[in-house]
Amino acid sequence: MGSLAKYFRKFLMNHAKLRVFVRKVHVKLKESRYRRLSRGTELDDKMVIFETFMGRQYGCNPKAIYEYMISDPRFADFRFIWVLNDPSKAEEIPQNDRVTVVTLRSDDYYRYYATAKYVVTNSNLDYGISKKRGQVFLQTWHGTPLKKLRCDIEIETGNALNSLAEINQKNDLDVVRYDYFISPSAFASEKFTSAFNLVKLGKEDIIIETGYPRNDLLFHFDENYAESVKEKLCLPKDKKVILYAPTFRDNQHDGAGYTYDTHIDFEELKQELSDEYVILFRAHYFVASQFDFSRFEGFIFDVSGLDDITPLYTITDLLITDYSSVFFDYANLKRPMIFYMYDLEEYADAIRGFYIDIAELPGPIVKTEEELIEAIKSNNLTYDEKYREFNKKYNSLDDGNASRRVVEKLINETKVE
Repeated sequence: MGSLAKYFRKFLMNHAKLRVFVRKVHVKLKESRYRRLSRGTELDDKMVIFETFMGRQYGCNPKAIYEYMISDPRFADFRFIWVLNDPSKAEEIPQNDRVTVVTLRSDDYYRYYATAKYVVTNSNLDYGISKKRGQVFLQTWHGTPLKKLRCDIEIETGNALNSLAEINQKNDLDVVRYDYFISPSAFASEKFTSAFNLVKLGKEDIIIETGYPRNDLLFHFDENYAESVKEKLCLPKDKKVILYAPTFRDNQHDGAGYTYDTHIDFEELKQELSDEYVILFRAHYFVASQFDFSRFEGFIFDVSGLDDITPLYTITDLLITDYSSVFFDYANLKRPMIFYMYDLEEYADAIRGFYIDIAELPGPIVKTEEELIEAIKSNNLTYDEKYREFNKKYNSLDDGNASRRVVEKLINETKVE
């Protein structure tokens, strides 16, 4: 069945009209199922449902908002629902008798969506879910945008799965349901307004500039916390930590999903760096299951399977990334970073395009393995004026209190001092 589904997806990739038709039928079936399962349900004013990356993780902004609420006695009579596509991950959520875990797209999933007054997500919601009168939907999103998003993508090919027209249509189906949309800066607010088509949809007023709840941890952790993260990962105490977190490429895809070529000789990295460093490799969740680093045991630690990246920042001495938004969050720590953009021209001109001038990036841009190794060895980045201006523009709202501000907006009848 798996190979048949893969073949069918690959077939649809090359037949746009059929792909659009199949998706419309799929959405209609979901809508019908949702109406049937939600029949007779009533809103619970003290129920919140959380979903991260379509049930893939217990993490990101929804996790931070949840952990703020579950620890606050003012919400002691609230119930919390977490959506996961893998129920075995429920053990990662701290046990509490007020928390229920439901499986993505199960019958209970749809019933809880029809019951919870508050909905918190950081990505697309199931297109079959419609909003009831009185419900409050919060879109937290999952990063300050460097690369162009959704309706701002101009490359005529769209991406590996959708044409530009399909991207716009799917965006509009998703966005019309939201009452609030978190932004970490005035810059992000402007880009989100355009990318998510908010003006055309009459939603330009839903943006709330609060900072990102997931970054609250970066202002509150201590050395004991960082040491506990290292111990859980079984990292050597005498080595510095590099976090390598690349994003996916829209043009790298097969019938099963996105693929990714790291463009790094890890054997050479081991020879050059293993005396001083270990590497945490963190792939985008689209491609997280495609790597085998067993040959580099003790040097490369694959942390792609961890739901929450934020704790990893606390133990990282040097970040290496490309076009992922992780560097915006990591910059709050004022630590060094390197941008390994081996395909810069192609990515900028033929895949996505950028919202910002990459000259603003608070670290060197390298395009070859040789330049990358040299940049690591000569790492001498300081928190200079350029870095300070970067944080002032993109991270000024991050101060450790974003979760409080979001909850104050989300549940406005509950005053949070």
